[in-house]
Amino acid sequence: MTILDKIIENKKVEVKLLASITPLSDLKKNELFERQAISLSESIMNKSKTGIIAEFKRKSPSKGIINSFSAIDEVTSGYFREGASGVSVLTDTQFFGGSNADLLRIRKESIFPILRKEFIIEEYQVIESKSIGADAILLIAAVLGRKELLNLARLARSLNMEVLLEIHEPAELDKVNQYVNIVGVNNRNLKTFDVNTNISEQVADKIPKGFIKISESGISSPQAIKKLREAGFDGFLIGEKFMRSPDPVNAFSEFVKEIT
Repeated sequence: MTILDKIIENKKVEVKLLASITPLSDLKKNELFERQAISLSESIMNKSKTGIIAEFKRKSPSKGIINSFSAIDEVTSGYFREGASGVSVLTDTQFFGGSNADLLRIRKESIFPILRKEFIIEEYQVIESKSIGADAILLIAAVLGRKELLNLARLARSLNMEVLLEIHEPAELDKVNQYVNIVGVNNRNLKTFDVNTNISEQVADKIPKGFIKISESGISSPQAIKKLREAGFDGFLIGEKFMRSPDPVNAFSEFVKEIT
């Protein structure tokens, strides 16, 4: 069983339990359910921003603890202040050390688009994402069938959220549909967690026109950003590079200076 298999098996149990505790009707009563979402797509394409979705990540299955001391509200507001186009918040607890409370905490004060990074496999999680204030959700091609992905993406868009579809290889591009806003190429193989940034360059010109393209994972240098921009990418999702620093916001700020 791969790491991804373990995550999905755990997620099935977790979602079933959550749904038994908090029914959909209760999620829809949350005041955040009616809020107008902020467009992550528009922010990525805004020339006054960096195109970077900066991620807050405490740990990962492959690297263990990354950062257990930084305050999420200080880091994410700092990212946006320094030019981030949006922030990504991991809400998986067991494998990544995040929670819905993290997203709720920064949503109350923030005016920037928030991507909920989660292993979404059920409609319940899409509605939950809206109820905790997400502006966009992640859907992963490797764990969803084409019809499942279509239904989840359509539901997200009906709730005024944007959809980032994550792929890892050209074969997964057949799961792109009209409800997707952003196509992200993950340089990390979710089955082995190995990273190869050449994946993005190999897939870039195969992504259908009309979608915002971003590259995810393993991006650690200004040179990599330059190469990926030349390959046609509009944005980048970066987390570990900044989160490994004692001061993630300063690390982000210094990186931005180098790429601009």
